[in-house]
Amino acid sequence: MTDTAKSLIAGQPVADGDVVPFSEAIKVWARVAALSFGGPAGQIAVMHRILVDEKRWVGEHRFLHALNYCMLLPGPEAHQLAIYIGWLLNKTKGGMIAGLLFVLPGFISILALSYIYVLFGDVTVIEGMFFGLKCAVLAVVVQAVFRIGSRALKNKVMVAIAAAAFVAIFFLHVPFPLIIISAGVIGYFGGRAGGAAFRVGGGHKSGSGKILEDRDSLLGEDIHAQSNLAWSLKTSGVLAALWLLPVAVLLLTLGRDNVFSQIGVFFSQMAVVTFGGAYAVLAYVAQEAVEQFGWLRPGEMLDGLGMAETTPGPLIMVTQFVGFLAGHRDPGAINPLTAATLAAILTTWVTFLPSFLWIFAGAPFIEKMRGNIALTGAMSAITAAVVGVILNLAIWFGLHVLFGEVREITAGPWSMDIPVLNSVILPSLVLTAIAAMSIFRFGLSVVTTLLVSAALGIGWKLMALS
Repeated sequence: MTDTAKSLIAGQPVADGDVVPFSEAIKVWARVAALSFGGPAGQIAVMHRILVDEKRWVGEHRFLHALNYCMLLPGPEAHQLAIYIGWLLNKTKGGMIAGLLFVLPGFISILALSYIYVLFGDVTVIEGMFFGLKCAVLAVVVQAVFRIGSRALKNKVMVAIAAAAFVAIFFLHVPFPLIIISAGVIGYFGGRAGGAAFRVGGGHKSGSGKILEDRDSLLGEDIHAQSNLAWSLKTSGVLAALWLLPVAVLLLTLGRDNVFSQIGVFFSQMAVVTFGGAYAVLAYVAQEAVEQFGWLRPGEMLDGLGMAETTPGPLIMVTQFVGFLAGHRDPGAINPLTAATLAAILTTWVTFLPSFLWIFAGAPFIEKMRGNIALTGAMSAITAAVVGVILNLAIWFGLHVLFGEVREITAGPWSMDIPVLNSVILPSLVLTAIAAMSIFRFGLSVVTTLLVSAALGIGWKLMALS
């Protein structure tokens, strides 16, 4: 530990290998979790403000290096960044507590809202709230297309990758994982070949604080964060067993057609291919959960996303709502609410546990990845492809929010859904326009826009009832 660290935390007990007192770290990670609204960009900004600017536990360069690594991994990058920095500060226990606290508030909030949804969803006020949230979420997803696109599409090559991804998923229905893998391979070899177009990078803005060099923070270079193959293999093995063994037990005891087995397998697969953030993978989840498994309807997917947008924690927490509805509608011999609760827990377990595995398996070797142009190229191409995927998601949501009827047209391998124009839902169109103006014209935050839209939705339903 550095002299700076010792002087700044004088008088507080610090375990060997810890950078800060563990009790203090728990308080800070609880605070980060409570403030983690606004999607990954907002969550990363909160971590930057507290850990870099305020506490000075981590330096700017170390923070950004950790973020770049997490951007290369499947899964929610803000959650993984919390695990990574928690590990840097307090070893394995620090990473575990940071990751658990980051997810816990969102899990409890969405579970409570899911109960309200299935028990009181037909009540006019609740129905109106989710009606308004659907319209706002559509505007939020459109904003994500512009926000990520402005950062990722810096040249014609990136634009071409985004366009190809959109055509592949919208017209040809190529699976999302294949699109992301293809983009990553193209970017990897493009970067390795030295192509300037593949050096644009990616990631979310981390914050606006002053630059804090690593030497000015508590986190020095001579800490436990060194390559340790034995520790990495042991920890990764335990985490992999905790993740995969329950899924294997479900398959062996209940069979592949049971809803719990389907949830375990599907969301485990999703955890391996969720590159590009929550908005990108939601198109994949929506397509499979709605069209293949029949767990929920398109409008309900938007309701779940509205829950995730207005509660703390990663946006990918929406998968918990998907699992909840799946268990509630196919409970077998179990009470529907009990089955829904167990399905929500299972979904959350297999969605987020892999994040711990990726970090603990790779973090000790992160220094070897500094400046790797091939990996930078892969990340750049994946981010560009994500823009096309999110555009597909925006159109898919728009068709089901704004129109009551949609039909499919086909031409050989090409097919697409188009709206029946005379089925337009005027209240949805008006509320979506108001939400879009709130975000794009008046610059309201996502949470404020969602709350205003929910209030307007309630007002509209009450007026229609009178």
